[in-house]
Amino acid sequence: VRGLCPLKQILHQKGDNTLIFEARFESGNLQKVVKVNEFEYQLTLRTDLYTSRHAQWYYFQVSNTQAGMPYRFTIVNFTKRNSLYKRGLRPLLYSEADAKKRKVGWRRTGNEIKYYKNNAGQGGLQYFSLTWTFQFPHDQDTCYFAHCYPYTYSNLQEYLMAISEDPVKTKFCKIHVLCHSLAGNIVYVLTITNPPKSGKGTEKKAVILTARVHPGETNSSWIMKGFLDYILGDSGKAQLLRDNFVFKVVPMLNPDGVIVGNHRCSLTGQDLNRKYRSNMKKYYPSIWYTRNMIKRVMGERDVFLYCDIHGHNRKQNVFMYGCERKQQAKAPYVHPRVFPLLLSKSCPDKFSFPDCHFRVRKSKEGTGRVVMWKMGINNSYTLEAS
Repeated sequence: VRGLCPLKQILHQKGDNTLIFEARFESGNLQKVVKVNEFEYQLTLRTDLYTSRHAQWYYFQVSNTQAGMPYRFTIVNFTKRNSLYKRGLRPLLYSEADAKKRKVGWRRTGNEIKYYKNNAGQGGLQYFSLTWTFQFPHDQDTCYFAHCYPYTYSNLQEYLMAISEDPVKTKFCKIHVLCHSLAGNIVYVLTITNPPKSGKGTEKKAVILTARVHPGETNSSWIMKGFLDYILGDSGKAQLLRDNFVFKVVPMLNPDGVIVGNHRCSLTGQDLNRKYRSNMKKYYPSIWYTRNMIKRVMGERDVFLYCDIHGHNRKQNVFMYGCERKQQAKAPYVHPRVFPLLLSKSCPDKFSFPDCHFRVRKSKEGTGRVVMWKMGINNSYTLEAS
């Protein structure tokens, strides 16, 4: 799984135009492909390891392409009834030739996109298909398709390596090992704050941010990268934030799931964002150590805000889930709706307050947001991005 590229398989006679599919690379996911006719292929995704569910994330390579021909791909084993593919979402395509010659990276592609219930249901499970037509830009190109812009564990490691080699950033950003995952991958934690000015041992409040508990929600990693680019930058606002707060950041909670190309689970076949109440350190190390780290921070200083970053597959916009008591306490508590409202005011084109929810449902009792709220962090949120 750690290898970036599989060995090339040559299965083809000269003159055979059958596409060659491959997904045995980091974050890749595809289980099997059936050639229906010359330009039509039926694809089945691999469910999350050790489960029979959560087929949603896809990322695979296609080679032996012919330019300008009308191909149709149909993925046949999605399990969600609804999808943004019904509302204008399109698959992503990356062409190695375009990247090399024209510096063009990932782009949306596909026409005649349909997402519909199919007849393949079994054992009470109902399956849904996604189908689209497209043309490859070049002959004999190697292309990739993905559900959302990939962001691998290797991408994160390269990013953190660049920070650790930067003489300016290392003054206010410390990178530590939080723990190791079940497969032995490092879960990182970053501490970001300006060193205190002489004679000022001010009591800074803490802000805690985590991301990528669900591997298929790669947009959460891109948001986290955007946040880190900003907070580690040299703008006046970034300086001010580092002067006033201590940021504790866990950029990838589920590296194992990310590496193997899961959509939702870790290597235990479990959704880690339902395990924040669990004491099973051995099975859910990143969750156990994150909660412990937060408890430790709470003993040292006030935690102003906790936010866990996610991607959403069925709703549009960027929005938040918060936690609200039935009887909201009077001051000095800040009302949990205030922070999302401020966000919607400062970037109304990106953040949607009407999509935010603040009720605590029974099914969400084990999530980071609810557990941290019950531990005493009033501003405790999940940030969701379409």
